[in-house]
Amino acid sequence: MDSDGLLDLLLEAATLKRLPRTGWVMRGVPHAESVAEHSFGTALTALALADVLAGEGLDLEKVLLMALLHDLAEVRLTDLPLPAVRLITQEVKSRAEAAVLAGLLAPLPTAGRLRALWQEFEEGASPEGRLVRDADKLEMMVQCLRYERAGSRGLDEFWQEMDRHRWHYGLSAELYARLRARREVEGGHDHQPG
Repeated sequence: MDSDGLLDLLLEAATLKRLPRTGWVMRGVPHAESVAEHSFGTALTALALADVLAGEGLDLEKVLLMALLHDLAEVRLTDLPLPAVRLITQEVKSRAEAAVLAGLLAPLPTAGRLRALWQEFEEGASPEGRLVRDADKLEMMVQCLRYERAGSRGLDEFWQEMDRHRWHYGLSAELYARLRARREVEGGHDHQPG
């Protein structure tokens, strides 16, 4: 066992607790959540979705592992906002994340399996990967509404982007529509139909 490598992984991953989500910071949201807080929210959202969709035959272990790993590479790459991803392309971002994950997870005996699960998530190549992709976006929008309730403005573009988003599961689409409706009732800012 590579004890030093394992400790290095844990110490480096702890950085995610203080790495803010860039999209919120760029829009002036005070006290923006960290990547670790978002990852926890994504894991909980994925767990809830998988539990409700229990009849779909989803592998809960895979769902939770994917949710925990989905943003781990940001410990070195940071949280790249959408404008940056548009400039460097999703393919370049994905390759960089895969390389970072290979290095980070190397001390773990199951590193290969964990990298494969992350790749499944990244590509949306399995029902579990698609569910976690939905959970990632849904969690972001739950947080967006929470920020608006706390007084943050200028977040309309997040809603507009998600209005065009293709959800993989009907349950995710329904939850987003209900979240959007709550925003409108509470005085959302763009008042465009979803």
